[in-house]
Amino acid sequence: MFNSSADMTLIPDQLLASLRWRYATKKFDASRKIPAGTWDAIEESLVLTPSSFGLQPWKFIVIQDPGVRANLSPESWRQPQVTEASHYVVLTARTDLDSTDIDAWMARMCEVQGSSAEAVAPLDGMIRGFAQAMSHEARHAWNIRQVYIALGQLMASAALLGIDACPMEGISAAGYDHVLGLEGSGYATVVACALGYRAADDKYAEMPKARFDRSRVISHL
Repeated sequence: MFNSSADMTLIPDQLLASLRWRYATKKFDASRKIPAGTWDAIEESLVLTPSSFGLQPWKFIVIQDPGVRANLSPESWRQPQVTEASHYVVLTARTDLDSTDIDAWMARMCEVQGSSAEAVAPLDGMIRGFAQAMSHEARHAWNIRQVYIALGQLMASAALLGIDACPMEGISAAGYDHVLGLEGSGYATVVACALGYRAADDKYAEMPKARFDRSRVISHL
């Protein structure tokens, strides 16, 4: 257990070194696998991802089966990361946000925090009003935006642990849904992420990171 925030604090240089080290890895060393303990921490980082209202409208599918990965390859423009990376995660979003989702979350929150249904009734009403004010399509779009928070947390957590990652948007979401049997499940593919260790000959590893100057992307009021 941590006793204070100081126990958990990285110094700024450590944080920035990890973020400068990471890049969208194009070529993985297929012979290297992420240790079980490290991977467990990465999965827990996904569990700990923040979301609006805490609703967590997602499911993360970790694909280790070589056959499934091979079937996903043609749905991914045959990018080698799909089959070469140590681990491959498909991040999916709930296709809706209905009363069942809200009921499950409120019950879980009460269980963990020791609250009563009466105590959380105002929050419950706020969430239901928020969801009901949107169309089905808008709710799905909102859920998708939440998934990108998880993708960011996944990649940052991996970098801090010295694990390479590559976000994969060059995929056929519908094709993934078909391969993974997600059609009609209430979840749909949003994006994927390959994780593992960079190959020694990945030319992109040493390529300078191109970013706009801070003055262009950050302003102060």
